Order: sequence, then C-alpha cells, then structure tokens
Amino acid sequence: MSKSTALVIGAGISGLSAACYLAKFGFEVSLIEKNQDIGGRARRFKADGFTFDMGPSWYWMPEVFDNFFSDFNFQTKDFYTLKRLDPSYRVYFPEDYKDIPANMNSFLELVESMEEGAAEKMVTFLEEAAYKYRVGMDKMVWKPGLSVLELLDKELISGVLKLDVFKSMTAHVKSMFKNPKLIQLLEFPVLFLGDMPKRTPALYSLMNYADIKLGTWYPEHGMYQIIEGMSSVAESLGVNIITNAEVTQFEINQRQISSVHTTSGLFNADVIIASADYHHIEQELLPKVYRVYDSEYWDTRKLAPSSLIFYIGINKKIENLLHHNLFFDSDFDSHASEIYEQAQWPKQPLFYVSVVSKTDLTSAPEGCENLFILIPVAPNLKSDSQLRDTYFQMVLERIEHRTGESIQSHVIYKRSYAHEEFIGDYHSFKGNAYGLANTLMQTSILKPKIKNKKLDNLYYTGQLTLPGPGVPPSIISGKVVATLVGKEFKKQHPTPSANEIHI
Repeated sequence: MSKSTALVIGAGISGLSAACYLAKFGFEVSLIEKNQDIGGRARRFKADGFTFDMGPSWYWMPEVFDNFFSDFNFQTKDFYTLKRLDPSYRVYFPEDYKDIPANMNSFLELVESMEEGAAEKMVTFLEEAAYKYRVGMDKMVWKPGLSVLELLDKELISGVLKLDVFKSMTAHVKSMFKNPKLIQLLEFPVLFLGDMPKRTPALYSLMNYADIKLGTWYPEHGMYQIIEGMSSVAESLGVNIITNAEVTQFEINQRQISSVHTTSGLFNADVIIASADYHHIEQELLPKVYRVYDSEYWDTRKLAPSSLIFYIGINKKIENLLHHNLFFDSDFDSHASEIYEQAQWPKQPLFYVSVVSKTDLTSAPEGCENLFILIPVAPNLKSDSQLRDTYFQMVLERIEHRTGESIQSHVIYKRSYAHEEFIGDYHSFKGNAYGLANTLMQTSILKPKIKNKKLDNLYYTGQLTLPGPGVPPSIISGKVVATLVGKEFKKQHPTPSANEIHI
C-alpha cells in the first residue's frame, strides 16, 4: 500500500518540525520553501568574511531542542555543541550596566546589591515562575486549541490563580520588587511578546525562569546549526525539501485542496500544512468562500513587534560588549508605548546588540567583530534609506558613548532589514517579526485555529497560531499540528502505515 502524502509549505522551524513528525508518523512528505535557503526567519547569510544569523539569537529552553532530536533517536550533540554563556548578557542602564551571571548564587548576590531583601523575594518569584513553566510546558503548549474542553484539565483549573492569568506582569513584579532596574530586568523578556508589561499576563514570568534558571546558551557556529540539524533529521526520514517554490494558487475540489501551484511546478498531496504566513495563505491564496477569518478579524489582531535590524562588520575588536547586550539606557515605558499604543517610530529606542564573534571566532575575519543590532518597533510602519540611516547613526553613537570605543569609522560591512524585507521574504502580515501578541485575548483557544474548518485537509503551524512566536514554540507547533494530522488521518484511514503517536 502506498503511503499517504503530506505537503508542508514553508521551511522555517515550525515547517521543518512538522515535516519531521509527519514523516515519522508514516507520511510521504514534501517540504517546499519560497526562498533559496531554508530556515525562515532563522536563515543566515555570509558576506565579506562575516557570518550572520538573520533572526533568532537567544537559545533558551534547551530541553525543547533536546526532546525534538530525541523523538527521532538523535541527540542535540549529534548536530552541534552547546555552550552556556556566562555572563548570560549585559544590561546597560542610563548611568551604569549590570552583567547577569549564569550562577544562581551570584545572580542572587547581584539582586541583593540592587535592593535589600530582594534575594529572598527572588527565590520565591522564581519558584512561582517554575510552577508556571512546568504547567505551561507540560500542559498548555500541547493543546491544539480547537475546543474550550481542552482547558478542562484538573491542574489547569486548580492552578488558575497560581498561574496568574488575570494579573499583569507589571503588577506581579512590582508587588515583590521596588528597584526600577530590577523591575526592568524582569520585564524585559515580555517586551517581545506583543504588549506593554502592564497588559501582559503574569503567567509569562515563566520566561524569567527560562532566562535565569535554565540559562542562555549558544550553539557552536551559530543558530543556523539548529536549522541544519533539523534538516538532517528531515532528510534521514526521507523528507523531500524543495526550495525556490513559492505557492501561487490552490486548486480546491469538494472541501479538499487537490493541487498546489508553485513557481517550481505542481504538487499534489493528501494533506497540506501551511507553515508560511497564516494571513497570506488565508487572505491572499484561498478563495473567499474557504476563509475562516475576514479582513476585519485580522486587522483587529494585536501583533508583536517588528524589528529594524542592522548586520554590521567592523575591522576591530570591541572590549566593552558581551555576546548579548541590552541597551536600556532610555525610557522603557516610552518606547513600549511607541510600539504598542502609538504605533510610531520611536524617538529614543531601547535596542539589543549581539556580538557572536565574542563566542565564535569563525563568524568574523581575524581581528574583526560582527554586530547584530535589533530595534523593536511597531508593525505596519514604512521606512526608507534616510530613516534607516538616522537610526543607524543613533544606535552607533549610543554604543560608542556607553562603551567608550569608536565604531562608526571601523564599519566595513552594513546591511539593514525591516518591515519591507519581512514582507518580501516571508509575506509577513504587516511586516511583523514575532507573530501575534501573547495577550490574554489571544492565548490558547483564542488564537487562529491550526485547522481550517472549511477545508478538510488544510492545517496551519507557526508563529500566528498555537502556541505562539519563538524558536521553542515553533518546534512545538510543528509537533502539535503533525500529531493532530496523524490522529485525524488515522481515523479516516484505519490502516495507515504511521507509528503510534504520542505527545
């Protein structure tokens, strides 16, 4: 008996994950990608001797990666070597900076030095965050989000108050700590979740547990090693990966997508999983009669930020930056308001600088450094070369001021990337970089569904659906949708050649 076939659209992290699990479950899988290279937002490029990871740069929640590779009888170390960064990162405040140590005792000493009595409170804070992390990772992220009945879990119901779903992150943090720098330090992981900390559920203090307790890691030779590892797994399972294949049209027959037209030819499959931008697939490629959501629905979704990114190569070494650096030397609340409330270009933005050549000497020519500078900005903005140059000068001047080192005169490579490139490369809805905001009204079953209820063989995965944006959630999203496909297909076809499916 021939295998059932699956077509995954988009070879980002969620698409690679879905393709691997579908192949494990017995499907013959093709994975098609619009761009020349796989990886989606986690692609890389090389120029003038420099190597740049284009998107994700923080390696958190290492057990998610370990579990993925383990599901296919591999280990993470089969594909790359991990190094825990210590210090984890540096935070520049207006008048000084703090290096965040990886060692817990050292971290608590730092906290105590910032606020008397805060170390003991931090232990309690992290114990509560650990509970949220465990429940979130063991229970919530694995729900397919198709029915409210999924939330009728004894531990979820009994622990709803401990999960702080109805309390804001700001209220939670300020109830325990008073030092403004310490508050910013604890609020920073939610800056990219899609709303002001005062409107983000305190459930997401689980991110503090991931940051402080589980640590910040770096895969030797860059984040793209994750993509290469996942693609190696896919190829070992027989997944056929085709690049330069942008979807242009669906042929639909009796509640089924029967054919997928691409720039590289026609594809037929029993089931279609869209890892490409959800909004683009639904609003631009599906006929109106098969859309589950209308344009008003999408326009009222609250999006996480976009980014203005600079990839820079300089012909000198920098002493006063670490691998990860957060520049919180301007007003946190003002920048957050310009992203989430005013939707305008920020006047004095916070920004992030990664210098991977501090850890990986192969990422830059000898005696050089590569800098990845990211400014979080509102989605749906426009930029031109003059505006980008203005922000480039602004951030370099602030880096120079805080580090005491000249940089601008040493720049030998520069590339920028913002909304227009996110749209051009990924059809990104409103040029967003991180998907939907993780607000209470866009959590769990309130996110766009992973299955199209008007077509029997169209499913979705990735950052605009469950469980949300980020590398670990994208890996999980691929497994969740593949598991749902496998279970539903097994019911429709009693004798599939699939393995037993477990979450």
